[in-house]
Amino acid sequence: MKLKDLSGDLFPELQPLLSGPAGDIDVTGLSADSRQIKPGMVFVALAGVKADGARFVDAAVASGAVAVVAGHDVQAAVPVLRVANPRRYLAHAAARFHGRQPGCMVAVTGTAGKTSVASFTRQIWAHAGHQAAQIGTTGVISPRRNDYGSLTTPDPVSLHQLLAELADEGVTHAAMEASSHGLDQSRLDGVRLAAGAFTNLGRDHMDYHPDMDDYMRAKMRLFTDLLPKGAPAVIFADDAWSEKAIAAARAAGCDIRTVGRHGDFIALKRVEHFRHKQVAEVHVGEEIFEVHIPLAGDFQIANALVAAGLAMSTGVPAATAMKALEKLEGASGRLELVGKTKDGALAYVDYAHKPEALANVLSSVRPFTTGRVIVVFGCGGDRDKGKRPIMGEIATRLADIAIVTDDNPRTEVPETIRAEIMAGAKGAREIGDRAEAIREAVAMLRSGDTLIVAGKGHEEGQTIGTETFPFSDHAELRKALEGHDH
Repeated sequence: MKLKDLSGDLFPELQPLLSGPAGDIDVTGLSADSRQIKPGMVFVALAGVKADGARFVDAAVASGAVAVVAGHDVQAAVPVLRVANPRRYLAHAAARFHGRQPGCMVAVTGTAGKTSVASFTRQIWAHAGHQAAQIGTTGVISPRRNDYGSLTTPDPVSLHQLLAELADEGVTHAAMEASSHGLDQSRLDGVRLAAGAFTNLGRDHMDYHPDMDDYMRAKMRLFTDLLPKGAPAVIFADDAWSEKAIAAARAAGCDIRTVGRHGDFIALKRVEHFRHKQVAEVHVGEEIFEVHIPLAGDFQIANALVAAGLAMSTGVPAATAMKALEKLEGASGRLELVGKTKDGALAYVDYAHKPEALANVLSSVRPFTTGRVIVVFGCGGDRDKGKRPIMGEIATRLADIAIVTDDNPRTEVPETIRAEIMAGAKGAREIGDRAEAIREAVAMLRSGDTLIVAGKGHEEGQTIGTETFPFSDHAELRKALEGHDH
């Protein structure tokens, strides 16, 4: 591919330079990491939180970069392309370079529920006979792969390489998560989206966004900047931020489709809660469906309806989508039943690591818990500190027994994190060692109790300092349950 073909007509400021000899330079790839540069590649210098990529221009050129893209003037022995937004350039150039994407791409944003919505959408499409995939926090799942991952929204080069691979594998439909970081940093700007969705907004990433309005603005880039005009915007109607999402989507010219109790596209009329399922009466236009959803929790109904909205907005008939909801499997670590004691106490793992998510999961198990609700949780280090006492208060208010433990302390002092949680957690127990905390909680279980181990969900490691050690809430909970019944 020629250098001029990477930007096309999207960056008119580059036309004078690219219409000359520089435009005909052959390009073998591109990267924002100077360590990844090989001969023939383009180096895109991004200004990061910790370092400006412009510092690594000489290293990139020495490794064989044939051009440099930057947001300001830099000196280099190769052509320099100056653009106002290098991140946007990287996303669109990666899309042009790799070219191929599944024909039907959708993205979902919001604080909680993104992984479940992406998973459920994939499952509904698969039920309808499509070759479907999901991309997000738990990795990549498609008919031919199940790759564990950790980034909600991958960097543009990795993302477009992945989309091209999925297309080559025969995937026609793909659902991906759109994090506020990913949207704010233009990681999805080259994805050709058929529809988008919004789940909810709650406190999260306040170490990155200055306030909730900025956080919401980043989320709304999905509608205001990325969806084509007239494309469906599926919006959960029952959240405190739903009206703002609807207003943003309407101003952007999207086809607004709301779902939930106040939904007009898919309306939830009635729900009966059971231990392992929920029965919902759902109205779609003139059609009325009784849907048996095999998952616990109001929030899972919300996620299922958003997913159904995305699937229906991309061609799946309503009856097919509703039938698929009855066969849903929960996403890994999302109110996932890991086991139960001999006398029937249930033990779940959940990814809830923010206030609203913790409140949702604890409230969701209460209707079918005849005994006590017990929760084990912590807060991650090097992240929003303000949510720690808030989560402590929620845990002690909504659970009968709360045990505060370590999550991923990262480079913070674990005792300090726990103390900040305990400041809001009156009456909670503190057990720093996470495995020990899980064992203690399981030892307390009696008939009718429900245990939630919250915060890490699907994760298979615990980050202490700068090192990640093998650790699985699932594995520790299973071990504790085996010990409890012997």
